[in-house]
Amino acid sequence: MAAAKDTHEDHDTSTENTDESNHDPQFEPIVSLPEQEIKTLEEDEEELFKMRAKLFRFASENDLPEWKERGTGDVKLLKHKEKGAIRLLMRRDKTLKICANHYITPMMELKPNADAQKFKTKFEECRKEIEEREKKAGSGKNDHAEKVAEKLEALSVKEETKEDAEEKQ
Repeated sequence: MAAAKDTHEDHDTSTENTDESNHDPQFEPIVSLPEQEIKTLEEDEEELFKMRAKLFRFASENDLPEWKERGTGDVKLLKHKEKGAIRLLMRRDKTLKICANHYITPMMELKPNADAQKFKTKFEECRKEIEEREKKAGSGKNDHAEKVAEKLEALSVKEETKEDAEEKQ
């Protein structure tokens, strides 16, 4: 009888464990937060353009002026449906915090980045220098290539026969 009782108790504990693993407790929140509608003020605007970008600002207040990163995210051009005004809006990824927001005006002008222009100028100078060097050495390079080809043709390959292999051993 004792053995039958032990197996019955083991069976009861195994069912209790499966019940606990399937049990999904539900807790009521301490504070209830009602769902609120948030307006981005983009509802009255038509999206003309959207592109992922990285925004920099020029920190001229530093002793050595430099470009500082302002954020990465989607930049949009939005046109107001009634007013017709167009603005540039950029929000950072994940946080959606605004990092650029201004109207487009006729006086605005896009200019290439000064540092990028300096790089482009120097790059073009280097490219021209290499091009001129190749033009001057152009005939010499062809002569050199021809000499190498002649030497390669002069080389012969000797096939090893079975007799030669036996002599080496």
